Amino acid sequence: MRPSVVVVSLFCAVIIGGCGSPQADEKMSFFVTSIPAGEGGAIGGLAGADRQCQALAKAAGSTKRIWRAYLSVTAEPGESAVHARDRIGAGPWFNVHGVQIAANLDELHIANTLGDATSLDERGQSPGYWHDVMTGSNPDGTVATGDMTCHNWTSTSGHAMVGHSNKAGHDGGARATSWNSAHASGCTLAALQANGGNGRLYCFAADSGSGAR
Repeated sequence: MRPSVVVVSLFCAVIIGGCGSPQADEKMSFFVTSIPAGEGGAIGGLAGADRQCQALAKAAGSTKRIWRAYLSVTAEPGESAVHARDRIGAGPWFNVHGVQIAANLDELHIANTLGDATSLDERGQSPGYWHDVMTGSNPDGTVATGDMTCHNWTSTSGHAMVGHSNKAGHDGGARATSWNSAHASGCTLAALQANGGNGRLYCFAADSGSGAR
């Protein structure tokens, strides 16, 4: 092998994890973000979170869908509250390997079928220890009461409701097996990391005609 080829191969393997990394299944319509969208809960609101979902999906090879973050926000002057369940379409949803994670909204929220084997990031990896995912939501996908959205995802102050992507957690919590509403966390990156979070989000592909914002 020529030296230049060796250098390129090493760059692919060591620096970016493989130039020939497999692309996402064409049915992929759900993933957990592999990297945070900002500093803790300060991620630029719903728009910033959606941009993160769109960018990571595109990098994984999904270019044909509108992606939205599974996040709720509280009502503000002149603006209504937004519920995460209303942002993500009607389903069904599939992970990066084409495995169906839920057929519809009821199955997603009532059956609570997500878990460590299916809640994969856009690269097909389990979040592992970093299982706390920000949602700001109740188990039914509506906005959580109180200050649970890091001031609508614009601040590192306040609190964030997080779910357990693996439906478990060392910290237990009132709803330790809930994928979207396990317990509250702080909004700084350090506070999130202390509980096993890293500013991750759930991303879903939604129909562009859904009217979600």
